[in-house]
Amino acid sequence: MPGSLPGGQLDLVREAAMHVGDSLNVVQTAQELADVLVPSFGDFASVNLAEAVFDGDEPVKRLGGGDLHLRNAAMAPASVVWPAGLKRGDRVPPFRDHPLLRSIQHGETVTLSRDEILSVIGDPQRAELILPKNAHSVTVSPLHARGLTLGVIAAWRVGTCAPFTEAETRLLAQIASWGALAIDNARRYTREHRAAVMLQQHLLPPATTNTPAAETAGVYLPAGGGAEIGGDWFDAIPLPSLRLALVAGDVLGHGMSATATMGRLRSAIQTLADLELEPDELLTRISDLVQRLAAESAPGTEDTISATCLYAVYNPVTRHCSLASAGHPPPVLVRPDGTAEVIEVSPGPPLAISGMPYETTTLTLEPGSILALYTDGVITQDDRDMDHGLQRLTKGLAASCRADRALDDTGRSLLADLTDQPLSDDAALLLARTHTIPAQDNAYWEFAADPSAVSEARQSAGRQLNQWGLQDLIFTTELIVSELVTNAIRHARPPVTLHLLRHNVLVCEVTDSSPTQPRLRRAHTNDEGGRGLFIVAQLAMRWGCRYGQDGKTIWAEQPIEHPH
Repeated sequence: MPGSLPGGQLDLVREAAMHVGDSLNVVQTAQELADVLVPSFGDFASVNLAEAVFDGDEPVKRLGGGDLHLRNAAMAPASVVWPAGLKRGDRVPPFRDHPLLRSIQHGETVTLSRDEILSVIGDPQRAELILPKNAHSVTVSPLHARGLTLGVIAAWRVGTCAPFTEAETRLLAQIASWGALAIDNARRYTREHRAAVMLQQHLLPPATTNTPAAETAGVYLPAGGGAEIGGDWFDAIPLPSLRLALVAGDVLGHGMSATATMGRLRSAIQTLADLELEPDELLTRISDLVQRLAAESAPGTEDTISATCLYAVYNPVTRHCSLASAGHPPPVLVRPDGTAEVIEVSPGPPLAISGMPYETTTLTLEPGSILALYTDGVITQDDRDMDHGLQRLTKGLAASCRADRALDDTGRSLLADLTDQPLSDDAALLLARTHTIPAQDNAYWEFAADPSAVSEARQSAGRQLNQWGLQDLIFTTELIVSELVTNAIRHARPPVTLHLLRHNVLVCEVTDSSPTQPRLRRAHTNDEGGRGLFIVAQLAMRWGCRYGQDGKTIWAEQPIEHPH
């Protein structure tokens, strides 16, 4: 019975130490604290916390009456109903300034009779919101931890129970001190978790994209139902000449360090992707970066700097998809007819391991194919058997991927079916439905290594743009073609090919068999040449160079004012 605690005070403190603070959730910790007090200490208990605490922030330091910016976090017993209907989550009504209120705000635990409570509240109608029915005694203790007053805890006695004694007041102060530390731990975790979530959200790309190469949709689910933040990521990176890079990666471990490493790797891959490296070469350079990060890390943490990655580049003109894996699970391909299969990729070592080469695999995709990239959390949730999980994923993709269904809906429902329990590891899934550029939007020519071919190339480009209705770009395109073909004939080796590609931009590509790096330089007044690339750079929206097995391609893009 409340009030009679012979020899039981130590047990109550022990119970508070054992049962309060198991959770890092602010509201759940407050409820655990309230439950400890009922019925052993009081008939009712309530925990009111500063509104900022719910979001993980520090409460405002203030004294006196008025709106104290408190909100109810917990009540005990669970079935308690205040006369005026005060519910969990409701804001606590304002208090007038009073010496007893200031005593609590200064860290003192006080016990009040019903009349003293009414004196502090001042307004009988407001008192009904705060006082349980027939309550005659209350002891109130501030929740003070690490220099912050997080809120207050109150225990009530009703009916014929004896009022709180001075010893019980001291007991509540001791329990409140323990509970305040637990609540502050939960608050600090909430703050750090929110910061990690915000960091990860800022680091991840948009969930959906739509480019000339493919429509993509990505889904990310953190481990532990959102309790753990990790380093899984996906990316869809538009490349020159309407191509698209697709990425899925997984950094070892969880927490802010894994998220920060993920952000660094994603930025590095985006930068290297813009250099238009082959997938195997890109992963080799990223592996070198990971090794440098491990060398820079604090002693004893080198082993945590590790990651796997799958990098793919899709060309909507040739419909070729080139990909390479750094210890990452293989992608799954869903064909337009609904059949699905795992793509066999030669897996290289994870990014932290040096000295081992990566290998590029190339396949041809039908228009409307769906390529699924994912992290191992998607296929290792239940029995940790990756083969079984991969079979489940393949069957799920075959059943879910339909031409009339949005990719983001497909991705979300697929992950929900595959991960129907709280995840033990992060899960990221990227779906890409491929497009193709129609043949009528492509034009190819091959020219001999003869200066007369420059005029022929310029005329061919002009005729093609006239057929496409792009008369406003004929002059600038002829200049670009003239400069690029002249450079290829003068400095490179045959054959020389010209490729025009029309979509939302006009792409002009000149390919030759020389690996020589073109260089933009400023020609001197008396120089007869050296201005070609400078002219191209002035006329084009952007330009660049990429290398293949048989030479290099210099490209330039111009915006189309009214794309077809």
